[in-house]
This record gives sequence, C-alpha cells and structure tokens, in this order.
Amino acid sequence: MKRASEDRIWREFQELTDIDSVSYRERQMADRLKEKLRSLGFDVQEDDAGSIYGGNAGNLYGYLKGRLPGDPILLSAHMDTVKPGIGKTAVLKEGGRVESAGETVLGADDVSGIVEILEGIRMVREEDIPHRDIEVLFSIGEEMHLRGTAVFDFSRIRAREAYVLDMSGDIGSAALQAPSLMTFEIRVIGKAAHAGFEPERGIHAIRVMSEIICRLKLGHIDEETVMNIGRIEGGEATNIVPVSCVCRGEVRSYDHEKAIRLLKYIEQTARNTADEYGAQVCVDKELQMEAYRIEDDDPVVGRFAGACEALGIACERGRTFGGSDNHHFVKNGIHGIVLSCGMYQVHSTEEYTLLEELRKGAELVAKLIAPAA
Repeated sequence: MKRASEDRIWREFQELTDIDSVSYRERQMADRLKEKLRSLGFDVQEDDAGSIYGGNAGNLYGYLKGRLPGDPILLSAHMDTVKPGIGKTAVLKEGGRVESAGETVLGADDVSGIVEILEGIRMVREEDIPHRDIEVLFSIGEEMHLRGTAVFDFSRIRAREAYVLDMSGDIGSAALQAPSLMTFEIRVIGKAAHAGFEPERGIHAIRVMSEIICRLKLGHIDEETVMNIGRIEGGEATNIVPVSCVCRGEVRSYDHEKAIRLLKYIEQTARNTADEYGAQVCVDKELQMEAYRIEDDDPVVGRFAGACEALGIACERGRTFGGSDNHHFVKNGIHGIVLSCGMYQVHSTEEYTLLEELRKGAELVAKLIAPAA
C-alpha cells in the first residue's frame, strides 16, 4: 500500500476544522461527512438523536460492503467540539505542526480521528484492496457526556469489534480500560434572615455547604478513584443570610462498585452535616458511563498490535481516565478500544496536531481494515 498523502490530509483537516460544530450544532459537519462517505461508496443513515437534545443533527451511520469474509469492523469518531469553537481556523506551521489561528480550540478533537478514518478508507478504496465490511459511526454530543451514542440504536451495528479514534497522544497508543463516571449535585436549603439585624435567626446555606466540602476528600481517593467538586453557587445579596447553595461534582473510578460506594458516602456526609446545622439537603446522582476493561489477549487488541507492527509503529497499550463513545460500544456487546489520533492539549486554545501523526493514523486505519495490504 502506498504512503498516505499529507497534502490531501492537510486540505481535508483544514476543510473540516473550518466548520463550526460545537455540541448539538453539528448540522454542517454532518452534511459534509454524508457527502464524503457516500463518495466512498457508503450507504449512510442519520438518526434523530439531535431532536432529543434540542440539537440540529443526528448520529451518522455508514455501511460499506467488503469482499473479505468475517464480521464488519467498526470505526468511530465524534463530530462535535468543545467551546470556544466558533470561527476556528487551522494554521500549518513549520515542521507540519497544525495550530489554531485564533482564540478558539483547533478542533483536532475529534477532526483528527475523522480525517484518519476517511483517508484510511480512501487509501484502500483507491488501490482496490480487498477488505472486510466496514461500519462507520460519527456521533453528536460526545463532549456532553456521550449523549449522542447514549440514544443510538445499536441493533444497526453488525460489528463485534470497534476502534474509536478519540484519544490524545502519538499514533500507536491505545486505551483498553476506562472508568465509571458519576456526576452529583448537592443542594443545601437553609433559612434566610437579615444579615445585619438578625443573622442568628438564619441558617447559612453556604456555611453548611462549605462544611460538607471540607469533610469530603477531593482529588485522588486511591490509585484508581478520584473525586472533584467543580462548581458552587449560592446566595442572593450580601445583606441576606443565604437560603440556598448548590455544588456539582463528579466521581471517576476504574472500579464501578467503588464509585457507587463513594457516592453513598458523599450523600451520607451531606445529610449528617446538614442535620447538625438544622438545614435540609438534597443529593442527586447520575451515571454518565460505566467502567470497562478489554483484555490484552482480545482479538480487537491483537489486530491493533499486528497493524502497528506491520507499519513499524511502537504499540503502547494502557488505560485512560477519560470517557468516549466506546463506553456505549462495550455496554452494547461490542469489543472496542480507544486509539490515539495524534491530537495534543485538547480542550484548550493551545490544542495542536502534527501532519506526520495524521498520516500515520490514516495508514493505521487502512491496515486495520485491510491487514494483508
């Protein structure tokens, strides 16, 4: 198989990052990707996931018949970007480094994955190399706790193995394990009073919340579990004892049962503390994604390792503390792993990628779908 074209990769990367595609506003990106997939011979369908969340586009599913026997292979990346993501422009620097031209993210998360999937398939198609059936899923709302694939109809998927191109780092790295993520909200209801004339008649909701937070251990609970409180708000004016205060946080753990126990501890701590002050408390919890682990001897890992070896790429297998659509793949019986796609410093205006890594990623995709090439 011939080498991937960095010029063509750059043009496609620039074209797609120019498209504004923040979460739930993926319409233009979806329309362009439909055209690209159909030009590669895919049958493409779009679901109604966007309407569920007030968005303007759905998940894109594509199917391409191959000439080799065996179950299809599923390739996936997401169409949405985080903010600030309006008015993005990619700039090619010396040495093949690609950065944002302005005060926005670049959009390499996850245009890098999309471009590598498209170019890898294009390479195989142009050389008429036999391959297995290929399925592609480009999702919406991934950055919003995987909302797009949370409502996708997985009965459409025929593949039993998947590669999700959505992780930072050099090409050749893969995550076989990812954590449970549970979010929580603690709401304290106190009692209002005039802060100047009769503060002692009030129950200070912010004070109670502060005590709750002080009693909780934040950061690393142990080597496989972390907890964070990332937002707090309350009160109305400086002359009023605040009647309410709300904080929001999350728990992540590679051990799902440990995450559940930690949330019970958080709730009990909040209730005990509120009782001491005579306040009321409400704790809401939501499971965003459930921990999984793919074993190192799984065929999906072996195929990846073999592709890396064939291309002379160092193969690194580890785990991630982030989430991806692969959580929903594994939940629905698809053995998937998450691959690095050459993006760096994502979710910041310092985000960048490298053309060399994008080329390697495309060649890796091509080798995954046509290993004999």
